Amino acid sequence: MSVTVLRELLEQVRGGTVEVAQAEQRLLDFLRELTFEDLGFARVDHHRTLRQGFPEVILGVGKTPAQIATIAERIVARGHSLLVTRTTEAVYEEVRRALPGAVFHLDARAITLRQNDIAPGQGVVLVASAGTSDLFVAEEAVVTAELLGNAVDRLYDVGVAGIHRLLSAYERLAAARVIVVVAGMEGALPSVVAGLVRVPVIAVPTSVGYGTSFGGIAALLGMLNSCSNGVAVVNIDNGFGAAAVASLINHL
Repeated sequence: MSVTVLRELLEQVRGGTVEVAQAEQRLLDFLRELTFEDLGFARVDHHRTLRQGFPEVILGVGKTPAQIATIAERIVARGHSLLVTRTTEAVYEEVRRALPGAVFHLDARAITLRQNDIAPGQGVVLVASAGTSDLFVAEEAVVTAELLGNAVDRLYDVGVAGIHRLLSAYERLAAARVIVVVAGMEGALPSVVAGLVRVPVIAVPTSVGYGTSFGGIAALLGMLNSCSNGVAVVNIDNGFGAAAVASLINHL
């Protein structure tokens, strides 16, 4: 039972369409779900939706396809939406055998299966990328934000090397409730975007760039030293983390 379903149940009791005894039994069943499920190699946190508003997410790195498929099946069986990040098509084939409704997002390297356990956000999360080379991180942010109940607008290849491309989309920037900006190289784009808008900007440095970018460290340091107000920075290539923060803001 998700928070949304629990709220609906309480409204039904108040409205007289559900008997108290019936609601009591459903609540007792709900309380039994407020725990983790021990699979031996993993302890699946089924309580996370209630605590944080979205279910446990599976990091695809360092797990076997069979382990990921088993965890995914248990998450979905409890009525939660599924998100597997940093994964492969081979893992997807294993997951799909257990969950035929699962979807693989090639550019994001993610697997999803949406269920009605997450409330919708208040506005639009705009995901902007400096270049096409940043696409895999930007798409991880998009897929995550959409699964967490947000309307998402993509604005790609608007880096500072051709600033007119960004300025031509000003109305879309201004219409967003929160903006995720993904950039590699020197990482200048978030500072420019934040100087144009009045909403939070979440900066994501990527590992894209030549030798002295040091695998994204140059972009990370540039973003941390932004001269514009309202910029928060997540770790290198962390599109998922940026989308999670953006979703929290958009649900306030």
